[in-house]
This record gives sequence, structure tokens and C-alpha cells, in this order.
Amino acid sequence: MTADKTLLMDAIRQFVPVADTDEVLIDQLFESYDLEPGDFFLQAGEVCRYVGFVKTGLLRYYVLDDGEEHTYDFSPDQTFACNYESFLPQTPSTRYIQAIEPTALWRISYDNLQQLYKTLQHGQQFGRLVAEQLFVITLQKLTSFYSETADERYDSFLRLFPELAERVPQYVVASYVGIKPQSLSRIRAQRAGKHY
Repeated sequence: MTADKTLLMDAIRQFVPVADTDEVLIDQLFESYDLEPGDFFLQAGEVCRYVGFVKTGLLRYYVLDDGEEHTYDFSPDQTFACNYESFLPQTPSTRYIQAIEPTALWRISYDNLQQLYKTLQHGQQFGRLVAEQLFVITLQKLTSFYSETADERYDSFLRLFPELAERVPQYVVASYVGIKPQSLSRIRAQRAGKHY
């Protein structure tokens, strides 16, 4: 097994134990997939047919509203990537998942993931725990968007994604926080003790 597959196994082990026989199955069902900056893991109108695990790189999730991009999440190194809203019912996505950096993934198809759930010793538990974690994180982000100021949302971004402040273009960070890039520049300048 390659070193980067070991990272995938470790990520799965954070949810459930993985037996040697499970490792063989996981190794068979996940395939390598690479994206260049600007490439899409998923576009609106397509059905999300894969769950990805980011080995290295960075993906962003966004929606289009009157031609304006609204970033609502990121998948950095060693995290899972998927639009479950499209993936679970196998219906067209209303969202985009796009690479910000060169991104190397392991991905598994919908059918192979169903096989993984059935065959893995703790497969059903793994699926349930991932879904529960995703549900809680989604609710927290939704609540913060409606209850926090722009300053607080920027703090949340820095807390959730501490390594991304220098990797993500400012307009994307501003979109995630829900403000214009000029407003984000003001917040950053004030924190640096500068007058804007």
C-alpha cells in the first residue's frame, strides 16, 4: 500500500476500526484522480458520482447567485470532498466543487461506496458517523452565517481553516465570510494596526 493510501486509511480509522481485509477492499475501490487549478470535481447540473479524499491540494465549494460566486466551504489536505445533497439521492447538483491548487485525490464511486458499506466490517457505522459529522458541521456554519458579524465569521474561517489564509485568494475568503473584498481588506488592515 502506498504512503498516500495510508493517509486515507488513517482518515477512515478516525471513524471506525479497519481490519487487514478491509484495507485490501479500500485499496481496490478507491482510484487516483488529479485536478489542476480551476478544474472541477463537480459542476452544477451534474450528478455527484464520487466521494473524494484530498491527498494534497485544496478544493472550494460554491454556488452561483445571479452570476456571483458564493463560497461556502473548503476541502484542504486530508479531508473528504463531496456534495452529499447530490450524491446521496443521485440527483443533479446545484453547487460547484473546484480546485484552487493542483489537487491529488483518491475517489470512490457511488456504487463502490455502497459495496464498501456492505462489505467493510464497520461499513454501516462508518457511513452513519460521517453523515452525522457532516450534518453538525453544516448546521454550525449555517448558524454562524446568520448570527455572527463579518469580523466573527472571519475569525471562524481562521479557526476552521488556520492554514488557508495564505493559500486562498482574498476574493474567495471574502465570499466565504459574506463580504466584499474591500471590506475584508479593511478587517485585515485594522487587525494589523493600519489605517485603511
